[in-house]
Amino acid sequence: MGFLSLPAMAQNKIVVYQSDFGLRDGAVSEMKGVAMGVSPDLKLFDLTHEIPAYNIWDAAYRLQQTVPYWPTGTVFVSVVDPGVGTERKSVVLKTKTGQFIVTPDNGTLTLVAESLGIEAIREIDESVNRRPESRNSYTFHGRDVYSYTGARLAAGVITFEGVGPLLARQEVVRIPYQKAELVDGVIKGTIPVLDVQYGNVWTNIPAGLFQELGVNFGQVLVVRIIHQGKEVHRGEMPYEATFGSVAVGKPLAYLNSLLQLSFALNQGNYAAVHGVGSGGEWTVEVRKK
Repeated sequence: MGFLSLPAMAQNKIVVYQSDFGLRDGAVSEMKGVAMGVSPDLKLFDLTHEIPAYNIWDAAYRLQQTVPYWPTGTVFVSVVDPGVGTERKSVVLKTKTGQFIVTPDNGTLTLVAESLGIEAIREIDESVNRRPESRNSYTFHGRDVYSYTGARLAAGVITFEGVGPLLARQEVVRIPYQKAELVDGVIKGTIPVLDVQYGNVWTNIPAGLFQELGVNFGQVLVVRIIHQGKEVHRGEMPYEATFGSVAVGKPLAYLNSLLQLSFALNQGNYAAVHGVGSGGEWTVEVRKK
């Protein structure tokens, strides 16, 4: 039976994990062990555990990139939590498309809340939804609170209402960033993430907005990349359909797999060559030459 045939709006026993823990120790295995202790019928998957340490923005982007491709009822457990043990809220957000995200409310929900919408958000009641043996543990909520709660929700041990109290305002902590916009022939946006395997630079500029510039394949773009208000790189490159349209080592602009404007060097590392990073403080400006 395929995922898409599951009943609408029901938890489906799938839990998808994301963290900045890496895989060199037992932290991820501990989280999954807790989940299997709740129900051995759960199906556990990994989004990634290679989020750079403490990088809440990267966690936010990877959720936005990935959640839409998982079926209704999937539970995501996202733990990038530099404020573990502090007053930040522990929450479960239900998207308008029916997925659940269990996470600290520290900015991780910034992008998915915008792209998929907030159906409701509840604060985790740790008097019920916390691993019973963990009352004196304050630094591993990923295992003791988030994986435990996510597993209980995914397995149907609790309903969404059983997570805890509904937050009065369906709002989340948000990280500020430059949204994509076209102003006087210049498209402005942010660089939310790098294509880490190859060093390509991805923007948040969607294909529809980019097409308003009226650019055809082969036409040249002028690109400025700015970090905290200071220009880091300015370059010119053609807009092409694919990397092989330019010579090895040459730059190009293209639409990535998410249909967002991106920049690359054919068989090279654009980000490393030009000193480009990613996150809400990195912005880009694009215009036709």
